[in-house]
Amino acid sequence: MLKKEFPILEFDDTKEAVIEPHNIIKKLDIPEYGVMCFFNDVLQELKNQGKLKPIAFLKSEMGENPIYELEFEGNKVIVFNPGVGAPMAAAVLEDAIAMGMNKFIVCGGAGVLNREIAVGHVVIPVLAVRDEGVSYHYLPPSREVEANKEAVEVIKEVLGSHKCKYLISKTWTTDAFYRETPQKIKLRKEEGCVTVEMEAAAFFAVAKFRGIKFGQILYGGDDVSCEEWDSRNWNARSDIRKNLFWFAVESCLKL
Repeated sequence: MLKKEFPILEFDDTKEAVIEPHNIIKKLDIPEYGVMCFFNDVLQELKNQGKLKPIAFLKSEMGENPIYELEFEGNKVIVFNPGVGAPMAAAVLEDAIAMGMNKFIVCGGAGVLNREIAVGHVVIPVLAVRDEGVSYHYLPPSREVEANKEAVEVIKEVLGSHKCKYLISKTWTTDAFYRETPQKIKLRKEEGCVTVEMEAAAFFAVAKFRGIKFGQILYGGDDVSCEEWDSRNWNARSDIRKNLFWFAVESCLKL
């Protein structure tokens, strides 16, 4: 392959890598539905209530990451936390695919680039600006990557059935939340981004590369649209987080 000016642009479309997930992760007899939930507080509460059954563990230097089975309206779905940041979350998604899942919905929070978006307002990202590194190892360089259209439609259907208002948006995926500078924020707003988070572009890229169905549901969290950051106490909104989780479960089972 040709050397580029910047290494991140040296995309290699070779399908087989030196380390392949299916060669090191054992395939399990599990449902094909996977809900990836960033809300550890929600998972812990469900675990305490006896609703989550541990069936496997993903292991890393950070320790064990439990993989749970959940029963919902007579159906079984796999539930787990992907971990924060594109490299970790993408690797966990790869592991989950190797385990036997191929339909995913992820629920999480995101910073907002417009303070008028209330804390808890539901957002469905349909495009992600690729300001991270992982997606460039899965897809040729481009400014944006698109979400799976079928998953988006299913999420819209589920939210509509619950009369939940939502925004369809473009999101900005970045690796460095401590480098969300005023000029970068201005640029992203100008190109139509409504939210900022750390995983969507990587998720969408992995899903395209592996040919699986994947959708994402976010809720408006902290405000980075002003000169002084406002956390808005976004990660303490327990009811919002629980609702989002169940929306994700229902959506996943409809894929």
